[in-house]
Amino acid sequence: MSTAALRGMPLIERYRDFLPVTDATPVISMGEGATPLVRLDKLSECLELDVHVKLEGLNPTGSFKDRGMCFAMSKAVEEGATAVICASTGNTSAAAAAYAARAGLTCAVIIPGGKIALGKLAQALIYGAKVLAVDGNFDDALRIVRELSENHPIALVNSLNPYRLEGQKTAAFEVCDALGDAPDVLCIPVGNAGNISAYWMGFGEYRQAGRSTRLPRMMGFQADGSAPLVRGEVVTSPETIATAIRIGNPVRGEQALQAMNDSAGGVDAVTDDEILSAYRMLAASEGVFCEPSSASSVAGLIKAQAAGRFTPGERVVCVLTGNGLKDPDTAIAQSGGVIEIPAQYAAAEKALYGD
Repeated sequence: MSTAALRGMPLIERYRDFLPVTDATPVISMGEGATPLVRLDKLSECLELDVHVKLEGLNPTGSFKDRGMCFAMSKAVEEGATAVICASTGNTSAAAAAYAARAGLTCAVIIPGGKIALGKLAQALIYGAKVLAVDGNFDDALRIVRELSENHPIALVNSLNPYRLEGQKTAAFEVCDALGDAPDVLCIPVGNAGNISAYWMGFGEYRQAGRSTRLPRMMGFQADGSAPLVRGEVVTSPETIATAIRIGNPVRGEQALQAMNDSAGGVDAVTDDEILSAYRMLAASEGVFCEPSSASSVAGLIKAQAAGRFTPGERVVCVLTGNGLKDPDTAIAQSGGVIEIPAQYAAAEKALYGD
């Protein structure tokens, strides 16, 4: 079936046999999934690897969160919910607000004040969510929404919700379908650690079903200023340019560590400079525009290969979790800027070709 045909089929229907659904489960969908897997020719040659990127920024709200949110929202409606809530560094709020609007549910999101990229905040607001900004970080926001969901009839749709991971695991299925098998290595950003856990679930289920023959090494990458799994302790004041993974106490941390351990993979940290270098390289050399947190997977790959952690020719998939337009301020700051000239041919010629 073509990618276009797959995009027209709800994700839940595409992988119904692998999901906990019944005939009573409504399908809340906006054509999520079926995102491209693109080979990075220049980086592959440079690293002597076969490098591909999974472009999750081409989901309806611009991030991988749509996979889990479509399923979490479908199950929330099935269970009779009328309202949903989440804490978010940005992408979860956008997905929750959009899918809640689609499902006819009320949505509330709590974000860390001043710590959310402008594009993501705009999405949550225009989709009609009630947005609260706390004077604290993501972990503070998550603590509050957990308490609210325990004390009020409102469904929690953060990655604590098991249905989120069920939806997100479908990305692993798509990787196997596109390549004909699982890759040798999967590199992925790690924030709240739900996505790497979901991919590991997906690869395991596909192999068990005979749809693939192997399991990849799972390599997770955190930002150096927000790396609790690397440090082995909670980071109380996480800081990084990669706002989507600015999380100091990931709720799926133990599950993610188990996945990386079981797969003979590992977790490492990359600096903001390494993230931004990969971010610029992807755009300028490969034509791929992702948000900074997404670039941590490629930054981690480059760092790991420099340390000799791969065998030449190995097939590596890097997950790019969100679209670059989520964070336009960083894109502009990392670019050459606009050259202003008079409305004259000579001025344009001089600016382009010099004297």
